[in-house]
Amino acid sequence: MSWVLLILLAVVAFAVLAFVLKAPRGTWEALGAALLFGVAGYGLQGHPGQPGAPKQAREQAMADPAALVEARNRVADKGPISRDAMVSVADGYARNGRFGDAAAVLRGVVEDNPKNGEAWLALANALVAHSDGLLTPASLYAYRRAMLIEPDSAGPPYFLGLAMAQSGRFAEAKAIWTDLLAKLPEDIPLRADIVDKMGRVDQLMASQAMMGQGR
Repeated sequence: MSWVLLILLAVVAFAVLAFVLKAPRGTWEALGAALLFGVAGYGLQGHPGQPGAPKQAREQAMADPAALVEARNRVADKGPISRDAMVSVADGYARNGRFGDAAAVLRGVVEDNPKNGEAWLALANALVAHSDGLLTPASLYAYRRAMLIEPDSAGPPYFLGLAMAQSGRFAEAKAIWTDLLAKLPEDIPLRADIVDKMGRVDQLMASQAMMGQGR
């Protein structure tokens, strides 16, 4: 495949996202950069002009970044693939460990539609993953917005609790999950997962207390 055709495909893809799918203007720069990055990456690693040349695998920020997207869709009961075109674009970045790019797209989505709870949750998760699992003020704000917009969804409190636990805020994580359990039906599989995580948090809190006593 020649460079001219690669660039043409990138231009067509951008036009479809920007004008057909009506991507928010705030995401255009990120989309353009991502498409150009893909063209350059193929050129350097895939050798255009040599059909079928294999691409080299890139290092990923997480062992399985796609699992985060799949877990969000499963917990939030949104189906395997988001019905929101731009959230799907961001999910594509996240599945490849490109959480910064995912967050850039999602910021544009929530700027265009501040009531998009799915996008707020995806943004929160992307920001946490981009910060190596730590909860930041920006990701906390995104989780809270998602919870306000979709108060009946299990997704925002589930992942907020997870982010808090990963950040060492065990008591807060347990409180959020306890409140979530009180709202979930008894037969939902998610309950067992939350109970298991709460048990692990209890163990961590016990270890933390023991270390505190040893000082």
